Amino acid sequence: MTQPTEQTSPQTISAQSTSTQSTLSQSTLSQSTPLRVLVPFLKLFRRQWLMMLTGLILTFITLLTGIGLLSLSGWFLSATAIAGLSIVTAQMFNFFTPAGGVRFFSIARTASRYGERLATHEATFKLLTQLRIWAWQKLLPLSAANLQGLRKGDLLNRLVADIDTLDHLYLRLLTPLVASLLMIAGLFAFLAWFDLSLALSLCSILLLAWCLLPMVFYALGKAPGRALIDAKQQYRVMLLDVIQGQAELSLFAANRRYLAKLEQAQTRFFSQQTAMANITGLSQTMLILVNGSAVLVMLYLASQGVGDKVPPGPLMALMVFATMASLEMMMPIAGAFQHLSSTLLAAQRVTDVTEQTPAVSFNAQSMLKAHSGALQLHQVHFAYQPNSPILQGVNLTLNVGEKVAILGPTGCGKSSLFGLITREWLSQQGSITLDGHPIADYNEAELRAAMTVVSQRIYLFAGTLRDNLALALPFIQGQPKKAHDERFINVLQQVGLGALLQDDKPLDIWIGEGGRQLSGGEQRRIGVARALLRDAPLLLLDEPTEGLDKRTEREILSLLLNFAEDKTLLMISHRTTALDKMDAVYTIEKGMLHLTNSAI
Repeated sequence: MTQPTEQTSPQTISAQSTSTQSTLSQSTLSQSTPLRVLVPFLKLFRRQWLMMLTGLILTFITLLTGIGLLSLSGWFLSATAIAGLSIVTAQMFNFFTPAGGVRFFSIARTASRYGERLATHEATFKLLTQLRIWAWQKLLPLSAANLQGLRKGDLLNRLVADIDTLDHLYLRLLTPLVASLLMIAGLFAFLAWFDLSLALSLCSILLLAWCLLPMVFYALGKAPGRALIDAKQQYRVMLLDVIQGQAELSLFAANRRYLAKLEQAQTRFFSQQTAMANITGLSQTMLILVNGSAVLVMLYLASQGVGDKVPPGPLMALMVFATMASLEMMMPIAGAFQHLSSTLLAAQRVTDVTEQTPAVSFNAQSMLKAHSGALQLHQVHFAYQPNSPILQGVNLTLNVGEKVAILGPTGCGKSSLFGLITREWLSQQGSITLDGHPIADYNEAELRAAMTVVSQRIYLFAGTLRDNLALALPFIQGQPKKAHDERFINVLQQVGLGALLQDDKPLDIWIGEGGRQLSGGEQRRIGVARALLRDAPLLLLDEPTEGLDKRTEREILSLLLNFAEDKTLLMISHRTTALDKMDAVYTIEKGMLHLTNSAI
């Protein structure tokens, strides 16, 4: 998301993407991210402590039953073979109890594995939901100044892919580590019952591996993990730029060049995924080697005797099979610390956005309300960057009920002026007052309630027609979903969308993501319908008929002007339709307003 511009060329897209990627590399990738960056996210985890604890307990039970199943099976097979050496021992041997134990461990392991997957994934999904809500709550107070220089694709990547990456924190880091550590303690207690020295030998090896191998895996996965996050970010940013910039790319015949760059970014992304997959294979190989070495050590030590059993008999098989089964509890450690670097970087990237102090603050204690919409700008100066002025000493007065238009070519600062009036940006000098009070004196809710904005781009969401119209109305807790249906239907008929009201439930029509089920003119009319649903005293029109044919443009402007008969209206445009209905018309040149026509 960059500073507002009314047209973006492929060269601008490339420069901005390169700048953003360079800034990201300098601010995050080149710096070691401390573990304390995870603290805010760990605090959020406390809200799901019961489900997380349930998942941890079930994970421990799954490991316990797995080791118990393999250990008991090894002992049972060995004891059965020895008992079968003679008729007497075969008749004395109790086959039923260990066989029942094997069945119990088999069923318990299956049930606990299912419950563990259910609980841990449920906890993960709830945590991700809370993380997204938390991130949006942090993002909403931020203004355009906070997000200046951040591409839309990069912001989307942080709010979606980076937050998704944080599921490693619980699912692949905390749960496997704690469960395996608890299992080492449990395994020690179980084996020590038979032989303390063998229990110490095996658990010392496992504990050493638990402490050292994660450090090795973290070192191996650190650079590729960061590179994978960076490659994914670059690919998504470029992909979104290519999709959104199709008109400009086609105009400048740059489609083929940008598609080639997109393919290169995709290749880098895939190569980083391959590097991480290679490290996964290597880490698993190292764990298997450690487990195999532990099996050989225990085989040798157990052959000398288990407790007071010399020769050890079936207990030797129990010790060896328990060692083999320990691989299951150690294997997740490879993936856990391999993904730690990417998790830390994802947390840092999300924190870079969420921990910002809003550049535009509102007076939350204010009780001011605007009733007339009278607007005044006095000596307003504004620039996105130092030494690059956009507006220079703008003076403008709109009395109650006046209609004013501002004309100017693309990029002259018209949209920037609207951004200052709506407090999306702050001016460096000058003052803006609404109903005689500085706009900074209003709280955010009242300032928004005082204005209706019809922008050149209408944002429609994946939902029903009713849902998209209801956005224009204040939210009232407990209000029935269909409370305003009659009003919605009347407004749709006013804006010429009666054709959409043919079905039995016309407001339940699904309009699709971005209004893909509708034409451009229909989307624009829904934007106008939203404006008609609001009763704000100040109406701001930002290129409201951009991209429409002359006939539709005249219809929409006529409808808006009739609606604004008793309201204060400010319209910016580079077209001349309906200017004869305005009280005054200004042009903006070199950051200054010039009156070209006045009937005041």
